[in-house]
Amino acid sequence: MARDPYQELGVSREASAGEIRKAFHKLAKSNHPDVNPGDKASEERFKRASAAFDLLGDEDKRKKFDAGEIDADGREIQRGFSGQPFGQGGGAGGFEFDGVDINDIINDMLRGQNRGGGGRRGRGATRGGDVRASLEIDLEEAIAGGKKRLSFHDGPTLDVTIPAGAVDGQVLRLKGQGAPGRAGPGDALIELSIRPHPVFKREGDTLVMDLPVSVPDAVLGGKVEAPTPEGPVSLTVPKGSNTGTMLRLKGRGLNEASGRRGDLFARLVVTLPETMDDDLTAFAEGWRRDRPYSPKRRG
Repeated sequence: MARDPYQELGVSREASAGEIRKAFHKLAKSNHPDVNPGDKASEERFKRASAAFDLLGDEDKRKKFDAGEIDADGREIQRGFSGQPFGQGGGAGGFEFDGVDINDIINDMLRGQNRGGGGRRGRGATRGGDVRASLEIDLEEAIAGGKKRLSFHDGPTLDVTIPAGAVDGQVLRLKGQGAPGRAGPGDALIELSIRPHPVFKREGDTLVMDLPVSVPDAVLGGKVEAPTPEGPVSLTVPKGSNTGTMLRLKGRGLNEASGRRGDLFARLVVTLPETMDDDLTAFAEGWRRDRPYSPKRRG
């Protein structure tokens, strides 16, 4: 059985949904296999944190766990005649009546049913196992959500709904999509991985991109077109901008643990034209002669 999910994420039982999401995001970021290649301990911590977030990040599952209706693995807890889970009643071994342990009687009944001794099907049947798979998604899909079809090596396919605001390392649980069993199929656990983007670099919940600007726009200021995950927008370049100047596009980054959108930062890169004409060359020669200066190293 898994450990207490609250302990796995390091939060209290009164933690808010935002605090739970933030705690998972921090653990997933520091223990992700891509960050710690070959580190089995980090990989195990990542898996445990993902399973804990799968339970506590779902409001309905969290309520059932807090009420003692399901265990830390998400399995329903079967209860005895007193309404307590089996094995938690009085006596050293569980429930006792006149010196007879009722758990022994129940176990004998279950063993008889598992041997096919005429008992009702399902009482001693086992649930099918969970199956695990990884699914790469685009950054835009992580932000906006969407649907993806996942194909397994042995033929089956699953349609996976990506929730808006998905985070790298998040595990989705697809109920009843796992291995078959007499008590019903297990679940499919799908771990999401956001693939690198050709334009935007992820830095936590923030996105950063390089934005080329012309010399006239850098000197005089002006409007330029800037890409965002939702499409291009118009961005104002301040007069006298230089390479390295950072412009913020608020709410255009990744989703934060609290549920709000992070920001997108455009790092300006002053870029000369591909073809240097005589006028530009003559201007530069005159500037160097009459107004020499030495750029200071930044950072």
